[in-house]
Amino acid sequence: MKNTGQLSRRQILAAAGFIGLAGLTGCGSGDDGGDSKDLSKKRQGAMEDYRAGQQFKAAKPLSFSLLHNNNPVYPMKKDWLFWKEVAKRTGITLKPVDVPLVDYEKKRSVLIGAGDAPFLIPKTYHPSEVAFVSSGAILPVSEYVHLMPNFRDKVKKWQLEPELDSIRQSDGKYYLLPGLHEKVKSGYSLSFRTDILDRHGLTLPTTWDEVYEVLKALRSEYPDKYPWSDRWSTNTAFPCGALFGYLGQAYGVKAGWSYDNITFDTTEEKFVFTAATDAYRHMVEFAHKLVAEKLLDPESFTQQDDQAIQKLLAEKSYVISANPQELVQNYRYNLQKQVKGAKIEMVPVPLGPAGPVVLGGGRLENGVMISSKALKSDTFVAMMQFVDWLWYSDEGQKLCKWGVEGVTYTASGDTYELKPGISLMGSDPDAPKDLQKDYGFFNGVFTYGGSWDLVSSSFSPDEQKFQDAMAGREQLPIDPAHPLQSVEQEQATLWDTPLKDHAIQNTLKFVLGKRPLSEWDAYVTELKSKNMQQLLDLHNKAYDRFRKENG
Repeated sequence: MKNTGQLSRRQILAAAGFIGLAGLTGCGSGDDGGDSKDLSKKRQGAMEDYRAGQQFKAAKPLSFSLLHNNNPVYPMKKDWLFWKEVAKRTGITLKPVDVPLVDYEKKRSVLIGAGDAPFLIPKTYHPSEVAFVSSGAILPVSEYVHLMPNFRDKVKKWQLEPELDSIRQSDGKYYLLPGLHEKVKSGYSLSFRTDILDRHGLTLPTTWDEVYEVLKALRSEYPDKYPWSDRWSTNTAFPCGALFGYLGQAYGVKAGWSYDNITFDTTEEKFVFTAATDAYRHMVEFAHKLVAEKLLDPESFTQQDDQAIQKLLAEKSYVISANPQELVQNYRYNLQKQVKGAKIEMVPVPLGPAGPVVLGGGRLENGVMISSKALKSDTFVAMMQFVDWLWYSDEGQKLCKWGVEGVTYTASGDTYELKPGISLMGSDPDAPKDLQKDYGFFNGVFTYGGSWDLVSSSFSPDEQKFQDAMAGREQLPIDPAHPLQSVEQEQATLWDTPLKDHAIQNTLKFVLGKRPLSEWDAYVTELKSKNMQQLLDLHNKAYDRFRKENG
């Protein structure tokens, strides 16, 4: 699915009627820059001339309630330096409503439904906000980003208008302030025991054809072993979610953890069903070949993560999916303790038919919803300025991530170093203090997004090397905006889940050889019987409507 010879990305965005850039300029439209509501009586504590890059400081001490996702890895403490430093710099005292991570989404829904939600509701992943739009419980935040100069500056500078347009609802507004990334950050790929490759004169592969050849060579050397045994198959709708995610990327399709039933075909200029496309079928055929030739352990699709890792450590396999953290803190650390001379490396995602690409849409992250109750407060403008500074300014993001210079870290240019005696995610196992647990920084409620320099400032050498290689790849076009109306959304949900379940179940059947690939056409017919075409018609109708109304 290379984009060569197809519509350019800018043509696609124009065809979809994107209004993000126009919204940023704001000419009283009531969307993004337009001041459609009188905020003159809601400026208590606000700065009169607040600008991008400026330190926000409330004109008088204020406090705002915030839903706090309490991560058991670093349980919340009231005496964290984070709370104190935020109050010192901004004049704002945050009042966290603490919710355990496992109950966060459920508790959030209950609080919003009962009208008891705090003003600030972070750690929300699109499209979770859609459920609260029709009730009016959350604000159409796109109407108020004219109060947020840092947010607008990053959107314009990083050309994020298409991504924002992709989360708009049928009224043309968006209801979530997402985390903003300058660049797509890739997470997962294959890792190989390089000492084993060296032993047999093999080199790290750069394409999937080379992966296949390396696996075949390893199988020939060790005929009683599966060269590759994988993980991330439990507690997920799509077994081997990481594997299919980066394998699908090589074919230009959303699979694994990235799977979505619908994908925009830039050639046909319409939405198609992802798991019925030729590209998806080619991906399935390749995965099937790996299993059929005993290069990939079929237990990969059912086993617990610990089982896959133990096979690696026991030298029953030599290849496994990885992310940079697992590579360093789990695989390499434990292999070096158990296997003398063992070395393991993670490769950039191997290239496939789609070429050097990454999936589009990866520059938005979880974000903040604003309770509609907040708009009634006379401190609303100050609150929006504060949100803008803490989550979207360079200084706010640096504070949330690294803490206080001279206390938790030292910096030289874009290089950050933790102060002696402070650890971050196991960086110093013997350190008496932890940046997250003891100080409250690098908290997932506040720390996401930002410039590539800031995002990469915490990378290990392995991750830096991996991300540098991935950063040079072309981002596939983002699916254009096609917001469904509330009745359409309800209908789509009824069709979407059975279709997704059938697609995933049969993907695995084809890959594992439990269903012959000759039955692919029959499988597509089954999808049609489960309302595949009706679902596509619904999304294409919404796409056409949005394009006409906002073109």
